[in-house]
Amino acid sequence: MPYWLQLVVQISFSYLATCAFAICINIPRKALNACGIAGSVGWIVYWLLKNLSTGRMVANLMGALAIGFCGILMARRKGMPVIIFNIPALVPLVPGATAYRAIRALVLGNIDLAIQLIVSVTMVAGSIAVGFMLAQLIGELTVYHSRSLPKLRRPGQRYK
Repeated sequence: MPYWLQLVVQISFSYLATCAFAICINIPRKALNACGIAGSVGWIVYWLLKNLSTGRMVANLMGALAIGFCGILMARRKGMPVIIFNIPALVPLVPGATAYRAIRALVLGNIDLAIQLIVSVTMVAGSIAVGFMLAQLIGELTVYHSRSLPKLRRPGQRYK
């Protein structure tokens, strides 16, 4: 399959998965498209970085960072809480298959594999959490610094 077609498929299905989960958790209709876009952006960042062999943790961290920034921008634009955009957009990044394999290995008695997979799931979840926290921190710092800077006047504008 050509690379551009893979990209289109990845974008489409991440958008659909995000919107479907947003509908399931009763996100307002006016926020559905923005949720889908945030989920697609986060997934594409993750997918591209994973294809560049950066590692799963770095790819998840950067994907969560992208989702966090998209959530902040869309929340300001729509006048809604950031969490409305972040939670559904997180769905494509969740390591559900790895968690399933860990529990299955635990049930089948393969303790070594189960521990290895549980550690992997924990590290991925931690990198997603760190990505969200960094996005929030950077967003808060930019708002704080933009408010503390003196207002610049335009040429021809009078002082008040």
